[in-house]
Amino acid sequence: MSEALDLQNETRPDTAAPVLAVNNIEVIYDHVILVLKGVSLEVPLGGIVALLGANGAGKTTTLKAISNLLRAERGEVTKGSIEFEGARVDALTPNDLVKTGVVQVMEGRHCFEHLTIEENLMTGAYTRRDGRGAVAADLELVYDYFPRLRERRGSMAGYTSGGEQQMCAIGRALMCRPKMILLDEPSMGLAPQLVEVIFETVKRLNEQEGVSFLLAEQNTNVALRYARYGYILESGRVVLDGDAEKLRENEDVKEFYLGLSSSGRKSYRDVKHYKRRKRWL
Repeated sequence: MSEALDLQNETRPDTAAPVLAVNNIEVIYDHVILVLKGVSLEVPLGGIVALLGANGAGKTTTLKAISNLLRAERGEVTKGSIEFEGARVDALTPNDLVKTGVVQVMEGRHCFEHLTIEENLMTGAYTRRDGRGAVAADLELVYDYFPRLRERRGSMAGYTSGGEQQMCAIGRALMCRPKMILLDEPSMGLAPQLVEVIFETVKRLNEQEGVSFLLAEQNTNVALRYARYGYILESGRVVLDGDAEKLRENEDVKEFYLGLSSSGRKSYRDVKHYKRRKRWL
């Protein structure tokens, strides 16, 4: 049996009931375009799970299906179900979903450019009703995790760097007191050093605050170093899943997503003219 099939048949990351379960969902845009084709995945309580794949594979659509943001883009989940903490959530409004503890950090940060960093962070506490003291304490917590934001708290978000805006977007999500964060392409457009800072902070938030993460990433190498489990999407389908460490050692993943093979790193010319099909197709 091939290594790819071995990975697909291995035990899921946690035998306990998952905190998030996506069950065989299909997504259609404009009543015509089928984008997701039977996607299923699980995130264990307190886990970090990576959703991997090339641009256009369906990663962002999967996250928006979970966070119920598809309707704004004329998309809908036409089959399957989505459960959070054992309850169906696919019929909730995005606002009500945030109140249950699921928050998405969008691709491209989407900070309010005309507001200061601190005002952006405070928008994350809009749905809370636990008093100013609790909100102020969480604001200090965000500044502890992102000291750079404390320094830039009075700066207009539109005049800050991409890394600072990514920190602000994650900090804004933390102000909702989330149980789970859906993190979409956190490394996009950032220098390698900043990517490491962001992922190290994700790891600390997971370990110290107990926040579960489902992160969509094209940077497979970084994502699989920090995640514990991974799913690979292609053309709207999950084609491979398994323990993150085993995925990193899988020859197909190495060649198609890390630019490596058993003979070492492949050149651009080799990749461009590479003909062998993936074993999972």
